[in-house]
Amino acid sequence: MDATLNPPGATAPAPTGLAAPADAPTAAAAAAAAAAPADAAAPVGPALAPSPAGSAVQHRPVVSELRLSAFGVHRGAVFGFGPVTLLTGPSGSGKSQVLAGYEALAGLGGGATLEQAFPDPRGRIPDRALPDGQGRRGFRIGCTVDGPAGPVRLDLAVQAEPTLRIVGERLSVDGRILLATALRDPGRRSVQASWLTGGAVGVTRAPLPDDRLGTALLPLRVAGSTAGQRQVLAAAEQVVVALRSAFPCDPHPERMRAPVPPGEGRLLGDCSNLADVLRRTRHECGTRHALLAAAARAGCAGPVQGLEVRAPAQGPVTAVLDRGPAAAATELGRLGSGELRFLALALVLLTGPGVLAMDPAAELLSARQALTVLADGFDRGLDGRQSAELLRLALLSCGRGHVRLAAAVGRETAEAARATPGVTVVDLTA
Repeated sequence: MDATLNPPGATAPAPTGLAAPADAPTAAAAAAAAAAPADAAAPVGPALAPSPAGSAVQHRPVVSELRLSAFGVHRGAVFGFGPVTLLTGPSGSGKSQVLAGYEALAGLGGGATLEQAFPDPRGRIPDRALPDGQGRRGFRIGCTVDGPAGPVRLDLAVQAEPTLRIVGERLSVDGRILLATALRDPGRRSVQASWLTGGAVGVTRAPLPDDRLGTALLPLRVAGSTAGQRQVLAAAEQVVVALRSAFPCDPHPERMRAPVPPGEGRLLGDCSNLADVLRRTRHECGTRHALLAAAARAGCAGPVQGLEVRAPAQGPVTAVLDRGPAAAATELGRLGSGELRFLALALVLLTGPGVLAMDPAAELLSARQALTVLADGFDRGLDGRQSAELLRLALLSCGRGHVRLAAAVGRETAEAARATPGVTVVDLTA
């Protein structure tokens, strides 16, 4: 065990492999604030005010770093993320685990429970991790989010056995602890939380549930009436906005071939409703639809003049490639698996949260958010031409600051991208 996450005075040690914040609030400070009531609820929003003109501060909150320890094959691992980040390495090196950790944090930031974020928590524990004297094992996961509030660190210690629960959480900026939680009574489904208040009180203490991200709950508990509270709100909102702006995407061609019933036109993570989304983009966003048609010409075999949709008044929606006046149109269901994956990923890179089945932070304008696409097996089933075109689209979209890409790719795609400006290649080769 590296250290204990519980602050002095805790009744139970942390599970094996869970590290503690070294600068957690002292017992004296916690005791001084024990009688302080929780702050009144406050709406989310004003804490993310824009920085002064000319500032180099990142205006759109983005995850710049992910930390994993005792998480699958990763122990004390740190991964940096840029606008376009490609993870590469041999099978079993942990590429998918990095994206799964990011996706789990994104779910927690969006209000998911720990069980929803980690449906198989035992599968995340290294095989050789030994339980402590009480049979407990777990892992650590954290991230850094850049934005108007500066680099904000979020660190979680998760107990996976015998009961799934968060045993410690820390939110900090420049080494200053803004929120710290610890498990004090294993018999209760709560953790003791303390957050910066400022003024005469200094610190506020209150219990929080042990199956949800405390950082995501702070905007409902902190009033923002003191400078300390406003700093806590700004940091918490920055983290939540960045995490909620993630879209995990893994197109399944076998689910994309059949015509689909008309719906609201929001793309699912498996892209099974691609035809319905194309129906929407064709009528609502001609510019992006034209860019997608141009991408289809680069990534699909044969002549492509455009992307069309057959949508009868009553009946399913079918998308087709327009082959021009000299040839019959080709239904997307007749395309190869690589072509379907290519079209789906191109659509994701060229569109925005309003067309994707995700729940971004509604309290912040979309122009102040950066969508992060998480794509495992980004180049799976694609040839070099298609992979190069998707990378070009990613750089085009990510260069504007509204979209970011974190993807696991094969060795050939990674090698081709190493010399490309704006691409971060993370090699997990042991």
